[in-house]
Order: sequence, then structure tokens, then C-alpha cells
Amino acid sequence: MQFQNIKEKILIIDFGSQVTKLIARRVRDFGVFSEVITPKEFKKIRYFKTIKGIILSGGPSSVNNMNFESLPKYIFSLKIPILGICYGLQLISKLLGGKIKSSYKKREFGRAFIFKEKESLLTKNFFRSKNCVWMSHQDAVIKLPKNFKNIAFTKDSRLTIIENTKEKIYGVQFHPEVTHTDNGNQIFKNFLFKICKIKSKWNIANQKITLTQNIKKIVGNNKVICALSGGVDSSVVALLVNKAIKKNLICIMVDTGLMRKNEFKYTYKIFKKKYKLNLKLINASNIFLKKLKNISNPELKRKIIGNLFIKVFEKEARKIKNVKFLAQGTLYPDVIESRSSTGSKSSKIKSHHNVGGLPKKMNLKLIEPLRELFKDEVRSLGKSLGLVESICYRHPFPGPGLGIRIIGNITPEKVKILQEADYIFINELNKTKLYNKIWQAYASLLSVKTVGVMGDTRTYEYTCLLRAVTSEDGMTADYFSFPKEFLDNISNKIINKVKGINRVVYDISSKPPSTIELE
Repeated sequence: MQFQNIKEKILIIDFGSQVTKLIARRVRDFGVFSEVITPKEFKKIRYFKTIKGIILSGGPSSVNNMNFESLPKYIFSLKIPILGICYGLQLISKLLGGKIKSSYKKREFGRAFIFKEKESLLTKNFFRSKNCVWMSHQDAVIKLPKNFKNIAFTKDSRLTIIENTKEKIYGVQFHPEVTHTDNGNQIFKNFLFKICKIKSKWNIANQKITLTQNIKKIVGNNKVICALSGGVDSSVVALLVNKAIKKNLICIMVDTGLMRKNEFKYTYKIFKKKYKLNLKLINASNIFLKKLKNISNPELKRKIIGNLFIKVFEKEARKIKNVKFLAQGTLYPDVIESRSSTGSKSSKIKSHHNVGGLPKKMNLKLIEPLRELFKDEVRSLGKSLGLVESICYRHPFPGPGLGIRIIGNITPEKVKILQEADYIFINELNKTKLYNKIWQAYASLLSVKTVGVMGDTRTYEYTCLLRAVTSEDGMTADYFSFPKEFLDNISNKIINKVKGINRVVYDISSKPPSTIELE
């Protein structure tokens, strides 16, 4: 879904980094529109007037390889400021005559301390008494290109920030886009406003008209089915499409049997009574649970749920004349973790039901108006559309639902146990006013049973794992530090009130290396 009327933008060329979309997010945080493209797409660009700056992402390749991914050298003659990040810095150095060396002995992965050597517009207000940056490389620049100078260094990387002020070409070896880098946003702020001199005008809430116009143009007089789950993404899509085509929208809620307790009924009531949407219900819980019987592989679960979900929609679509489109709430993070959205060489982490699990032959065309947006931008858009706060600020919920929060085989009994435990956990977060301080929280049911004692009686029941993380974007995350009293209380409540659970554990891993969901 392309945005229109963008007079100034930053172009991000994706070389396959898992965090390329974070660069786009950081730029948009400053009110500047950013667009991510591949190196091949860059070669097709003939009009550069709206592009006020170019950022080259990191990536898994090496510029010392025989067929390394590159760019035409005319990029440096466009007189557009350039910032290279990690692989981007190495590529700039390679193309302009510098030297890069691969070193397994002095590779840097994780945090490193950075030290200032010279002043620079790029690093104004960046350095503090002790700066920690996030590194992820085994190649390093060992000789600067002509007319470049070094700005900063680390213990194992002498040329960590470089610049050619005359040509406005800059490079950083670390990743300022990740939250692990101290004050990393200042690098982007300086590049955008001091070097590119772009203005802060981008606001997703102001793009409602553009988005609705795009939907009208694509859909015409055809009908659209919207997959409405009750999460913020699908809810915003439903309101957006309804605003664009109104009577031609049919929202369908599929009860997979894998949603949270009471969530299905609550969502139906809100959208049917408050927003007056054309809403249909499909009870397919028995079909989903039957299809998932004895399935424990997480990727297979996702594929089964995704494929079955679409089949249910296709079956319903055949009952309605002139339905040609399926609207979904796919977001940037969905795409990047399933495959590279731009065709670059980022590795696949896991499938998402709405991008990785679609059948090869689909009878409906997809409309994904939120595909280029981050979660916070979707919430902003939802607020401008009048979406109720209880849905607009609801924690992210995976498309496969509780199917990937029940580790191992899925049974109706396990679903009911998990629904009860999760209900207690989320209610307690709301009661203690912690819910809005957390990016995502949920309960999961582990596959192993353990021995316990209740009322002098031996029990052999499941373990409930609780997960709660803080994050800005879902791409990186850290666990939420609960007070001991909260953990004591929630463990006691779940064990006492949920038959089938005799042990509660709390997950204290971060992302990376872990993912937010267990499967």
C-alpha cells in the first residue's frame, strides 16, 4: 500500500539485515518518511528529487566475497547524503578504494565501548562519558578511502565511524538502530536534520485519506472480506476499509478455538453494536482442533492454522457474490521475520500466519494497508479512526493464537487450562496497572508435567510459563522486571484457581537471542 504526496523521504537500501526495518522505524520516529528497497530496485530509480538522504543497511554478506551485493558507483555522484551502517560502511569503503579485512580473531558481536577521535556533525551530542554500541561483524575497514577521516574507534575496530564531509558520505560500523546502542537515535537525528536538512512532516494519522483513497482505487466496486480477530491490527484494517468502501465490506470472525477467554464475544459486541460493521461469525473451532491433533512441530502448526484459516475464508467467499479481496493486518515485523519483504538476503526466523502460511493458489487477492507500518504507527492510526482504547492498546496477539502458546500437542483440555491461566495473568496486570507498561504479556503451557503436592496429595500436572516483555517495536525486547510480590501473588492465584497447573515459572530471556513467542 503506497503512500502518496510524499515530497521528501529517506531511502533505505536493504542488504539483508534482520533489523533493516528498525532503521525505517527510527527515521519515522523523527517525523520523516522512509522507504525500504533492494539494491536491484535502486538501480531502476530514475527520479531522485524527493530523496533527501540514503541509508545503506547492514547485511550477512562480505564485501570480500567474489559476488558481493553492491551498488552502482554513480550513487556517490548524486549529491545526496549517504549513511552506511555495518555492511553499508564496508561497501562504501570498498567502492571508494578503501581496504576491508576479515578477521575471526578480532570480530565484534554484542556490546562494545566507543571512543571519540574527532568532532563531527554526525556525532554531535552523541558521545557521553562512556558510550556502549552494538556490534555484529567480522569484517572491518583497515584503510580509509581517499578524502575520508576517522571519527571514532573501539578496542577491536579502529575505524568505527568515518566521514567525507565534502561529499556528505558517512559510515558507522555499529548498529545505531537497535536499542542496545546508547544514544543511537542521535546518529539518525544528526544525519536527518543536520546533514540531509530534511523537514519533520511525516505523520501516519494524517495519512488516513491517502490510505482510504488507495483502497478505493484498488478495490473499485468489488467486495472485500476482512479477517477480524479483535487485535489492534485487524481492527484498524476493518475500520480503514469500512471508511473507504463501507457497504462492500464483509467482516468475518473465525472462532478457531484458539483465542483468549471471552475475547471472541467481546470483540463481536464492539464491532457489531458500536461500529455497525457487516459482521459474520464462523465457528470452526472443531475443525482447527481436529486438524491440529497430534501436531507438535511449531512451524507445522503455523502452516496448518494459516492454510486452514484462508480455506475457511475462501469457503465463505464463495457464498457471497463479487468478493475478490481479503483484507489482512500484516505489519512490517510480520514480514521481516517470515522472509525479506524486499527480496534481500535476510534469513527466515519463523512463518507468520498472514504472510508465510498462505496457499500457493489463492482465490482472493490480498489487501494489506498496514504492511509498511510498525505497531505504534498502527495504534496512532487506530486512535485517529476512533478505535476504542481497550482494543487500540491491546497487547500483540499471534495469528495462530494459543496454538503456538501450547508447547507440543494441542488438546481441548490444554486450551481450556491455558485460557484460564492467561485470563488470570492479564486481569492481574490490569488490576495492578502494569498492563500499559508492558509491550506484550501472555501465559504459555509447557509440554512437560511435573510432580507437586496439594493438600497432602501428589499431583502430576502442567507447568505454566509467564512471559512479559518491554519493547519499542517488537524487533528487540527485554523481560519486564516484576516486583517479587506480584510474582508470588500471580503464581499462587494460577496454581490455586486453574486445575491442571501445579507449577508457574517466569521467562527472563531477552530478544535477541530469544524471540517473544516460544514457538
